Amino acid sequence: MREQLEKLKNITLQAIKESSSLEELQEIRINLLGRKGELTALMKGLGLLEPAERPIVGQLVNSVRDEIETALAAATESANQKLIARRLQSEQIDTSLPGRHPLKGTKHPVSLVIEEICSIFAGLGFAVAEGPEIEHDWYNFEALNFPPEHPARDMQDTFFVEKSLLLRTHTSPVQIRTMLKQKPPIRIIAPGTVYRCDSDATHSPMFHQIEGLMVDTKVTFGDLKGILTVFTNQLFGQKTGVRLRPSYFPFTEPSAEVDIACVICGGKGCRVCKNSGWLEILGAGMVDPEVYRHVQYDAENISGFAFGMGIERIAMLKYGISDMRLLFENDIRFLRQF
Repeated sequence: MREQLEKLKNITLQAIKESSSLEELQEIRINLLGRKGELTALMKGLGLLEPAERPIVGQLVNSVRDEIETALAAATESANQKLIARRLQSEQIDTSLPGRHPLKGTKHPVSLVIEEICSIFAGLGFAVAEGPEIEHDWYNFEALNFPPEHPARDMQDTFFVEKSLLLRTHTSPVQIRTMLKQKPPIRIIAPGTVYRCDSDATHSPMFHQIEGLMVDTKVTFGDLKGILTVFTNQLFGQKTGVRLRPSYFPFTEPSAEVDIACVICGGKGCRVCKNSGWLEILGAGMVDPEVYRHVQYDAENISGFAFGMGIERIAMLKYGISDMRLLFENDIRFLRQF
C-alpha cells in the first residue's frame, strides 16, 4: 500500500503541475478525494491491514492527502490570479468616457395642479382632509341629500362593490365624515381619487377631485364668491374674469356653476369655449340644511358653503391639454413637457 500511495502522490502532483484551468483542478480533486476517489478507496482498505501496520499506513495516507491538498490550493490560487488578469486585460474600462446620467423624473401635471390648489387654499386657512375610496352609500349619497330613488343618483354612474358599498363618486363624503367628527368652525379641502362609469376624450372612469367646505356662524354666499374669486385669480392670473351661474346640486341650496374667462382666447370667444368667452371650472353653493340634519348640526345658528372641481379639467385648462386621456397614458413625450 505504501508503494501505491507514493505512486498516486507523484502522478497527482504531476497532474496538478500540468493543469491549466480551474476545471481541470476540480476534476483532479474529485478523482482523488471525492467519495469514489482513489485516495478515498485506499483509506477504506486500511481495515484489511494488520493492526500493527494500520497507524503507520494511516499517517502516510494523511501525509499524502495533506501534501496533495496543499498543492491543489496553491494551483487553484494561481489559476484564479491568471483568470483575473485575463479578465482585466479583456474587460478594460475606458474611464475617459462620459458617465451615463440617470433620467430625471418630473411630477405629473395632475400632481402639480393638486399641490398648487392645496397651497392656495392653505393660504386661505383651509386644512386638508382625507377619506376612504371605498365608501358606504350613506356617506356618498344619503347624508348628502341623495335619498333612495332620487333622480340625481342617476347622474353619478356609480361603481358598486356590493349592496351598500361603492367606489366613491365624489370626495363629498369626506365633508360628512369631517362634520361628524368635529363641530364648527370647519374649513377644509378634500383632494382625492373618485370613480364613475364614463370614458371619452373629456371624461375618465377614474379621476381626481378637490372639494371644499366652510361651516361657521354668519357664512354668506358673498364669502363663497370672494374665496373662489381669490382662488381662480391665483391659479389662472389676477385678470381672470369670474362669474357664477345658477345651478342645482342636491347638497347645496342655492347652487351655482363657476366660470372663468376663457384662458385660451381671453374671453373673446374661440372653439374651446364654444365662442362664449367662458369656461366652467367648478360647482358650488350654500350647504343645504338637510345635510346639517344628518350630522346633527343646528341649521338655525350656522351656515356654510361647499364647492368641488375636477383636477383633470383644471390641468387641461391650465396647460392647454386637449384630450384627458393623455393624462393617463404615461407617454414619456407628453410627460417630459412638465
